[in-house]
Formats: sequence, C-alpha cells, structure tokens
Amino acid sequence: MEYSHSDAELLRQPIGYWSWAAHKAVVTRTRAALAEIGTTQPQWWVLAQLADSPKPRDEVSGLLRNYLDTGQENMDWEINRTIALGWVTEDEKGRLALTPEGRAFHKKAAKLQERLWAERHAGISDEEYLTTLKVLQRFIHNTGGSAWHH
Repeated sequence: MEYSHSDAELLRQPIGYWSWAAHKAVVTRTRAALAEIGTTQPQWWVLAQLADSPKPRDEVSGLLRNYLDTGQENMDWEINRTIALGWVTEDEKGRLALTPEGRAFHKKAAKLQERLWAERHAGISDEEYLTTLKVLQRFIHNTGGSAWHH
C-alpha cells in the first residue's frame, strides 16, 4: 500500500480527519455488506446480543442505542424490525430471544462479519491493532470525550 504522505508529513496530519475517514470507510463497507444479505448493522447488533441467551428488551436497547449514535427511537424500531422479520421473539415480560430462523441468519451474518474482520485487518498485526486502539482511546481521553464498547 502507498501512504498519502511521507512520515514527516503524516506527523502533521489531523487525527480528527483520519479517524473520521477510517470510521466512514469501515461503517460504509460493513453496512453495504450487511445490506447485501438483507439486514442492517443495528439489526446485526440485536442478533449478536441475543446469540448466547435471551435478554430483556430494555437491556438490549439500552446497550445498543448509543452505538454510532443510533438513538433510542431508532434502536427500538430496529428491534421491532427483527421481530417482524421472524428472527426474534418477545415474550410478555419483554424478553427477546432468537427464533430458529434468527439463529440461522445470525450464523450467516456472523460468517460475513468474520470475512469483513479479515478484510479490514489485512496486513495489520495484532500489535499494530492494539496500539491503534490504545492511541485512539488516549485521544478520546485527552479531549475529554468518553467512549465504551463491550
């Protein structure tokens, strides 16, 4: 791969631009790939949260509403959509669970996510990835921001 600037020039490049450009590229690619198999990224998040066990709707929605600024209303809509698609059920106590169809679709989407992970990480060592995440977290800390991902 050819880099955009020399090392000396890269040291003067703005982190805000490059972190935004990386975010945009990764999210755009992920959402396009998920759309090809008939789902959205927030719907994938719901399926992934329920893959191991049923959970209360409030817990799932509460955790996911802040992912990429999705928001409570949109997250509730996405949860309702997974129910309408027959991938998730909701009992009278508000517990969400995968249906057999949802479990099968989750497996398909999980395989896609594994391929996307490999695509994104091509040529990047675990050490480089770890350093990148730590540096980004330091930028967040240094600017008074907060971020958390389970």
